[in-house]
Amino acid sequence: MNKMTKYGISLAVVGVLGIGFYQKVYIPKHTFNTITPTKTDMTIKVNGVGNVGSENTYKVSAVYGGKINDFNLTIGQFITKGDVVANIDSVDLKDKMDEIEANIKVIEASINSLQIDQQSAYKDYLYQEEVLKKNQNLYKKKAISELEYKKYLTNRDIAKLKVKSLADKIISLQNQIPQLKASLAGLKERLKRYTIIAPISGYITKKYVSNYDVIGNNQPLIEIVNPKDVWIDTFIDTRISGDVKIGDKTSISLRSGLKTKGYVYKINPVNNAVTNEREIFIKFNKVPIPFYINEQAIVNIKIKTLNNVTTIPAKAITFYNQKQGVWVLKDSKAHFQEIKIKAHSAKGVATDINGEIIIPNPKKKPLSEGMKIYHD
Repeated sequence: MNKMTKYGISLAVVGVLGIGFYQKVYIPKHTFNTITPTKTDMTIKVNGVGNVGSENTYKVSAVYGGKINDFNLTIGQFITKGDVVANIDSVDLKDKMDEIEANIKVIEASINSLQIDQQSAYKDYLYQEEVLKKNQNLYKKKAISELEYKKYLTNRDIAKLKVKSLADKIISLQNQIPQLKASLAGLKERLKRYTIIAPISGYITKKYVSNYDVIGNNQPLIEIVNPKDVWIDTFIDTRISGDVKIGDKTSISLRSGLKTKGYVYKINPVNNAVTNEREIFIKFNKVPIPFYINEQAIVNIKIKTLNNVTTIPAKAITFYNQKQGVWVLKDSKAHFQEIKIKAHSAKGVATDINGEIIIPNPKKKPLSEGMKIYHD
């Protein structure tokens, strides 16, 4: 074997070893975990974040102004319908009522006196009528003069006018009494409104004034929330809220740590045009006592259950060339496959796909089409 042949064989051996070293050692190996889609039952839920609120809040106000007395309620206190909230000082009003009652008594006394005078005047009228009749016969017989006869006639007419005058005065005074009594009844009704009564049972969530404050007309004193009106006002992205319907069961996690159950009570038919969210109201199965208005809550709404569906973990989902899909391992190489997600859940996502799925790793080189994969 000549030197040239030996040299050629040596170069060939070095070349083969070099290629093997390059492929096995020098070229970086891309090792990724892989998974196989599984079949399982999937409960579909929609998540939302909201705050505890109330469908109705009741502001209890004072119709008339004045100084507040007997206002000793506290925030968080339960108050029953019909309980006294406070009393408004009504000294001037009582003085007016006393004045009207005194006027009524004076008028009634005057009427009694006038009625006695009227009886006396009527008797005098009857007497003058008899005197006139007797002298009228004498006048016809020319026993008395015309002047004397007219004197008797005038006396009778004066007596009659006096009776009528007294009757008119009595009627005038009697007409004043209903007006005064109506005013008195109005003041009594107004006096009732100086005592502020709770219109509904519930918890006091806000106080606007303190005892002995001087307030104006129609000024609110407290705010009441009835437990039956308490709900959670939550907002959910329109893209995932389409299947939510009234009556769907929910699980609720309050920021304070309490976990409880509820249901979808109402769905606002108007979407928020800015955030593209749908407003959904959740009612508690049993309202937690005490409750805290504006406390944050996380709500999971159970929409439906999918049976025996293909699922993969959410971490397998990625984007490539502006398309959503997964990396599938074929012949030890990565191939991107676009997918359509049917549903999301805590277990992952439901989709139609088969084969071995590569799990992307942000700490490693990004996957690319045809990339050689060494998997665990």
